[in-house]
Amino acid sequence: MPDIIEKKFTEWTAGKNEIEARIAIFYGVRDIPYAVVPELNDARNYTNILKLNRGSCTPKHFLLCSLFQKLGLEVLYVVYHYRWDAFNDLYPPGLREPAKEMPTGNHLACKVDIGGNLVLIDATLDPALGKVGLPVNYVWDGIGDTSLPVAPCGEGEIYHPSEANCIQAQQLSGQAMAFYNGLNIWMDRLRS
Repeated sequence: MPDIIEKKFTEWTAGKNEIEARIAIFYGVRDIPYAVVPELNDARNYTNILKLNRGSCTPKHFLLCSLFQKLGLEVLYVVYHYRWDAFNDLYPPGLREPAKEMPTGNHLACKVDIGGNLVLIDATLDPALGKVGLPVNYVWDGIGDTSLPVAPCGEGEIYHPSEANCIQAQQLSGQAMAFYNGLNIWMDRLRS
């Protein structure tokens, strides 16, 4: 495991009990500003999320999984398909039409075995994005399910961490990159 992961793990968990450590890791990952950075959507490259201090659901949950595993937790990945235009009422006008034209997206979250229960954990959206109504998980008790920030188009697909390389990043067209760039600019403005 890269030194940067070890450093963050120690920073977020030092002196905490089991539940406090889970919660601290969740908040640490959640608070990384959400942004679509395609080069981070790779199970071999996700650790750069900590250097860039920004990333989408995929690198955030690869990071969350690796840190939870260091706590001895069993973790699975779950991929949900969703539509970008589900939030059109929240987007600025310049993103609404491009969102309608986007293909179905893939959202990555985690299922974690906590006390024998498989719990849905999603640390995707940072708190600053809640001011426009995006569904941020502000509070987590370290035990129960969190909410998904997307409306899934069906059941999720489950992957074991050893299958992380099977979680395919979507092909990026020029149209998709333009939408992601606009989305990132809008979210950065929300944070300032």
